[in-house]
Amino acid sequence: MTRTTPPRPVDVEGLFPALAAHRRTATRLHPRHGVPGAGDSSVAGPLLWPADEPWPVCTVAHPKGTGSLLSDVRMRRRIQDGARGRDFTEDEQRRLDGMKAAAHVPDLRDDDALPMLAVAQLSTRDVPDLVGPEGQDLLQVFWCPFEAHGPDRTIDVVLKWRRSADVGPVLTPQPEPPVAGRGECVPTTCVVHPEQVVEHEYLGLLDEGLQEEISAWEEGLLDEDDDDDDDDGPSPAVSYATYEEYEAATAAARAEEPEETDYMSDLSIAPGWKVGGFASWHLTDPAPVDCQVCGTAMPPLLTVDKWECDGASRSWLPFEDRDAGNDPRVLDPVGVYLGRGLMRVHTCPTDPLHPHRLSFQ
Repeated sequence: MTRTTPPRPVDVEGLFPALAAHRRTATRLHPRHGVPGAGDSSVAGPLLWPADEPWPVCTVAHPKGTGSLLSDVRMRRRIQDGARGRDFTEDEQRRLDGMKAAAHVPDLRDDDALPMLAVAQLSTRDVPDLVGPEGQDLLQVFWCPFEAHGPDRTIDVVLKWRRSADVGPVLTPQPEPPVAGRGECVPTTCVVHPEQVVEHEYLGLLDEGLQEEISAWEEGLLDEDDDDDDDDGPSPAVSYATYEEYEAATAAARAEEPEETDYMSDLSIAPGWKVGGFASWHLTDPAPVDCQVCGTAMPPLLTVDKWECDGASRSWLPFEDRDAGNDPRVLDPVGVYLGRGLMRVHTCPTDPLHPHRLSFQ
């Protein structure tokens, strides 16, 4: 099934023509649980990896046998999905209770080479905003699922670009680490439904005059809402037999109200897993991310997000998922939570093979 982002609530460039100079496309990946093949674009699926090529490994010294078993992480998610809408059975609860973080592989030394975890495979055939080295059409993303690398104690990400037509026999089975530092470092296998959308630059990076125009427009919308609706409930002249009837009437009245629109949540940067687009700096001040080789500003290549959308960014939820309510298979399909919920991989537009950088929000 395709995924279709609804049109933005307003024509933001019509309101603020200067934003035309601050637009960029992004490809939303819309990962959803599925069974991709080795030749498909996917999250945590099998890779088009040559049988005669060494698999990436982590050689940094850190605890590698202590944490959560990958098999437990996946079993927990299967049990939770299967029990949605009902209580766990005694057997399910017993198995869940037995899944503990522990030294599961005590013989695995800190300095042993640990297979990296396959995180994503993306093809330029499917993802229009994916741009890599000339002649290479496939990006493969790995990480070590332990937040123990570098001065910031983060995961370690490896990017591999290749020409898919050059791959002969595919490696099978494909290696993976037995343990992850946290279950939230392990992505659930998903098919992707790429969709290109238009984004506009983060508010704090626009020139001051444009920021003031947008802020004044948002304040005007809030003033209109205050004038149109002085209370949040049904008319006090109406009486209700029970409190439940009053609550139902209140919910119905609120459902008829237009949703609030603001630049940050609805008109600028799409949430969720995506390729390209702009970086959001919603938790910190904007920080430069420049290439450490040539000094060029590095835009995001891949954004790894906890949510497909959250309450504030609900307007980005695809049409096809509008009846899904709060189903975590739609709102949190991958099950990954890095940093404070969002990680970006930045690459150099001058040379994608220059070392990449990470940023977190």
